[in-house]
Amino acid sequence: MSPALRPVSSAAPPQRPRPRVVVVGSGFAGLNAALALAGAPVDVTLVDRDNYHGFWPLLYQVATAGLGPDDIAHPVRAIFAGHQNVTVRLGIVTQVDVEQHRVELDHGEVLLYDYLVLAVGSSTSDFGIPGVREHAFPLKTLPEAVHLRNHILTAFEHADSDRSAIPEGLLTIVLAGGGPTGVEMAGALSELIGTNLALDFRHLDVTAARVVLVEATDRLLGGFSERSQQEALSTLRNKGVEVLLGAPLAKVTADGVTLADGTDIAARTVVWTAGVRANPLASLLPGEKRRNGTVVVEPDLSLPGHPEVFVVGDVAAVVGGDDRALPQLAQVAIQGGRHAAGSILRHLAGRPTRAFRYRDHGIMATIGRQSAVAELPGGLKLRGTLGWLAWLAVHLVFLVGFRNRLVVLVNWAWNYVTWDRASRVILDD
Repeated sequence: MSPALRPVSSAAPPQRPRPRVVVVGSGFAGLNAALALAGAPVDVTLVDRDNYHGFWPLLYQVATAGLGPDDIAHPVRAIFAGHQNVTVRLGIVTQVDVEQHRVELDHGEVLLYDYLVLAVGSSTSDFGIPGVREHAFPLKTLPEAVHLRNHILTAFEHADSDRSAIPEGLLTIVLAGGGPTGVEMAGALSELIGTNLALDFRHLDVTAARVVLVEATDRLLGGFSERSQQEALSTLRNKGVEVLLGAPLAKVTADGVTLADGTDIAARTVVWTAGVRANPLASLLPGEKRRNGTVVVEPDLSLPGHPEVFVVGDVAAVVGGDDRALPQLAQVAIQGGRHAAGSILRHLAGRPTRAFRYRDHGIMATIGRQSAVAELPGGLKLRGTLGWLAWLAVHLVFLVGFRNRLVVLVNWAWNYVTWDRASRVILDD
């Protein structure tokens, strides 16, 4: 063999490990971040305490027997079944070390990352009002919605079994908070009681039941136009809902609520829809926090001083020039998750990131059957049946999974034709 010729090695050159991206949270922000990275030259680990993605704008329909739990939830592993670069982990994040690029889970597993997307959402805020945490029903998770439905249906069962000894307030439901969730819940409850439960409990006078919506400010649906606010108010009152404006709560007890003016309302069911704050996991991150616990982020949604960490969704405070943060809405979370994924890909391509620009798709709230308010881009405002149809269409579009869309559509159609809310089952929770 000529000394000038040497055999060529058949061994492949060592491959550099692909960048590791850890996404914490499979809500709107986390799910869309992971979807945007599916198929990209990165290895993604998606972590959540639940094995499903839930469509939380419809939680109130589970609580009021309009839909079943499975109708608004879709298994996360099924969503990413065809994406080889996405791994799903079931667990609760207990520690985040941004200096060592480590995320620790409750069962002891440690995930190392090159990029981190923190999308853990929000939790209930009681505003320091005594008794809220102990006695009110929150409505932030699927188990909470099922628990509330069980409680409401059980209250009517107890009232029907011994009508001569119905405790005061047993059939009174107080909703604390006049935002979209409170308004939607109030409308749905009035229809559930006035139609389905009136037929189920033929020997019980369900007209004795009360739905009371308590709002601390002087108007419902803050952030909506005055016309939409008045539409919601008049529609709810026409449905028999007692709406108390300018009535902040002073305390909540096992027997009811006390308003700031001293008024007592006997109620065995108090639903807390008044406020949210950032998930407590946000407190583990360095940097400035807002009063509601959200993390102030850079314009590209990265954590100040840590361009490899992105904080998105309800846990992020995206502050504009007027020092006001973007609202904690699903669309903000969806767009933020996609933007964080795009920023990671720009990093990998050696390009600078861009500032997040939120595209406002409008706001809407349903008030019950054939009644909703929708305020869309361009100043278009819909109400009544048109607003309701717009609300139906938007919520079907954003439901994850064809089965979920089909089941929800069939349920809504059945409810519309028959007035029957089919999920009136009491489950052992």
